[in-house]
Amino acid sequence: MNALRFRRTALAVATAAVLPFALTACSEDAKSSDAAPSASASADGANPDTASSDPAMAMDKPFGAACAGVPAEGAGSFDGMAKDPVATAASNNPALSTLVAAVKQAGLVDTLNNAKDITVFAPTNDAFAKIPKADLDKVLADKAMLTKILTYHVVGQKLTPKQLENGSFDTLEKTKLTTAGSGEAYKVNGTSNVVCGNVPTANATVYIVDTVLMPK
Repeated sequence: MNALRFRRTALAVATAAVLPFALTACSEDAKSSDAAPSASASADGANPDTASSDPAMAMDKPFGAACAGVPAEGAGSFDGMAKDPVATAASNNPALSTLVAAVKQAGLVDTLNNAKDITVFAPTNDAFAKIPKADLDKVLADKAMLTKILTYHVVGQKLTPKQLENGSFDTLEKTKLTTAGSGEAYKVNGTSNVVCGNVPTANATVYIVDTVLMPK
């Protein structure tokens, strides 16, 4: 009987001794478990900062649906165009062949290639195709009128997408054009859409547009 009491007493003492250690271990596990989400949250918290910088980084590069049609390699690629002055760079882009022909017709190749830090709003072939053929032929045959129209597409400073959000700029034609928009959607004079923007060349920034701009 005494032996049985002794065993029960010993078991109670052992249980009492082990229990605090078990509770302590559980407490430490709980702390570790609590700390894990905090560390994860901290790691996740860094991602929004990185993500928030992505749009700005993206806007340092060409943007727009028509950019997909630019060759990945060669003189007509973005890297290739960045090495050439603007008239030469445009001549390597098949979508700008009508514009290039008009620039040559007006004798503006050297003017554009030798200019410093300009912005060119470059109409695509489809933009010129919107003009009735008879009217386009008439313009191409009139050097003074052609020069007036082409120089209206050129601004004497490099424009960033941010500046296009709500802008009014003097052109080489000596009148103003206006821009508006945000993100990757911009209009010039309220009618011409930027379809591939922020394209770098050696001396200019190019915004390819879907409608020819007409000076007042």
